[in-house]
Amino acid sequence: MARYGSQYGPDYTFLGVPKADLDDPATYANAHVVIVGAPFDGGTSYRSGARFGPQAIRAACYLGHDGSRPSLAMRVDGLKDLTVVDIGDVELYSGDAQRSCADLEKVIEKVAATGAVPLVLGGDHTITWPDVTGVARARGWGKVSVIHFDAHADTGDIEFGSLVGHGQPMRRLIESGAARGDKFFQIGLRGYWPPPDILQWMAEQKMRSYEMTEIVERGFETVLDEVLDAAMDECDGVFLSVDIDVVDPGSAPGTGTPEPGGLTSRELLDAVRKIAYKVPLFGIDVVEVSPPFDHADITALLGNRVVLEALSGMAKRVSGEIWDPRTPLLEGR
Repeated sequence: MARYGSQYGPDYTFLGVPKADLDDPATYANAHVVIVGAPFDGGTSYRSGARFGPQAIRAACYLGHDGSRPSLAMRVDGLKDLTVVDIGDVELYSGDAQRSCADLEKVIEKVAATGAVPLVLGGDHTITWPDVTGVARARGWGKVSVIHFDAHADTGDIEFGSLVGHGQPMRRLIESGAARGDKFFQIGLRGYWPPPDILQWMAEQKMRSYEMTEIVERGFETVLDEVLDAAMDECDGVFLSVDIDVVDPGSAPGTGTPEPGGLTSRELLDAVRKIAYKVPLFGIDVVEVSPPFDHADITALLGNRVVLEALSGMAKRVSGEIWDPRTPLLEGR
């Protein structure tokens, strides 16, 4: 499956990183990270528009698109210190979810098999099913734990008569065995879904889901440290899935199913950076950025910064240097 470029609009890479061609392995043979666009929103249950997410996330920055972003916090350049390339968008037809998921899974498996980390720009959360499955096929079936930031559990069974949709990818992953229920960690859940029968299914799978009330009462740092301590037990690496609606819609309005009462932007960015620094990431996706419902590009910009924080954390980890966030900026970190 050749590089398709941008499925919608102008063809540009994430902040100017080099292009790669999926059909030419030499163009990404030594890459640490391969960025993949997944412009699919055929699984949405409410507001669509996330098919335009990859384009918006790639573009959302007021700095030059020069393939460089030095991190003040970590004193690394995630786009330079790592080898990061962008293969463009996988051509996904929103009218056929099964076919689109199968096509995306093949791409992710091919990328992950090289040892690179596929970093997928969504798209609605349906894509996490093929994303994690593709990584698991390449890196070990049931050997990849999942850290999942979201307002919603996404563990539904049949919605609108379909097994495939953005409310069901986590159930599909656990049922298939690609990911283990007891190595599935969900952070930021809130609101009025799922119902008791789905919660019961989740409990039977031994999933660990942190609802916002628990996070507030126990403290976000405590919860995150608990997840990090458990994520690598009996697993070789972590897949990080970030649904932008984990953040309060006051700071991330451009999403399909906004739910008040979420994390702050600062909390999410700090958490992503810490996860990327502390544990080996085998795959990442950032989903549910829906530009038609955004205001002043603030949700797209947050998605862009989630990607950069993940890359910065990974670069610091690869460097082998110790990072202490308490060190004053001008004393170095």
